Amino acid sequence: MLIFHTVQQLQKYLGPQRQKGLITGFVPTMGALHQGHLSLMEESKKATDLTVCSIFVNPTQFNDPKDFEKYPVTISTDVELLLKIGVDVLFLPSVKEIYPNGTNDQPHYDLGFLETVLEGKYRPGHFQGVCQVMHRLLEIAKADHLFMGQKDYQQCMVIDHLINTKHIPAKLHIVPTLRETDGLAMSSRNMRLTKEERQTALAIFQTLIQMKTELQPGALQKIKENATAFLTAKGFRVDYAEIAHADSLALLDNWNGNDPAVALIAAYIGEVRLIDNMQLTA
Repeated sequence: MLIFHTVQQLQKYLGPQRQKGLITGFVPTMGALHQGHLSLMEESKKATDLTVCSIFVNPTQFNDPKDFEKYPVTISTDVELLLKIGVDVLFLPSVKEIYPNGTNDQPHYDLGFLETVLEGKYRPGHFQGVCQVMHRLLEIAKADHLFMGQKDYQQCMVIDHLINTKHIPAKLHIVPTLRETDGLAMSSRNMRLTKEERQTALAIFQTLIQMKTELQPGALQKIKENATAFLTAKGFRVDYAEIAHADSLALLDNWNGNDPAVALIAAYIGEVRLIDNMQLTA
């Protein structure tokens, strides 16, 4: 595995590979890698000739500075995992490499409705930061294929919007959420949970299953209320337990029995904010 720390080094290597006709896959991460991340890289390895992974904890997407400070950094372990699964290239840039003119005065992206609901509502500015770093990384890597996880459902929609509106020649592949054997969605934030909090966190998956079980045509308010009440009783501070149209993310108060629907949850257990989602319809 080749490791590059600068844009110039990375592009000097990738340019000739593209000229040879090699197809490139790109997996952007913030490190603290787990099997969920590795599943994205495995998908890239199947579909492309060259898999590039980046590890960069992006400061502009943290609306809470404390969250940024506490984000787990496990570079040596991450490198071992990447070597084990055979990733071709690791891009490990500094903040200055990604934002050579500083993090202020970054471009603003018109994300429309997506920036007003769910994560957009509860983490103002978050998706602007996501777009800033992803636009920059995609310009640097010039990858043919981009692999992201479905756990970040709304973020995938934002990146799809970015690719389409900025005419970025990369195809987005959304890979299903990988879960622990007990159902907890794999997340770097799980590292911050105490043993007791880790057990309590299972309630999010249980709630999603219950929402799916309760879904039927008609009003959805009771399902959402039950979900919030269950999580609150377990000790969570709930940002949202919502049901939305799976294609547009428009929040649904009623379901017609036909439209694709997805349940989405964001809740704090202690100081750790966890998100998860589940498709409610086939």
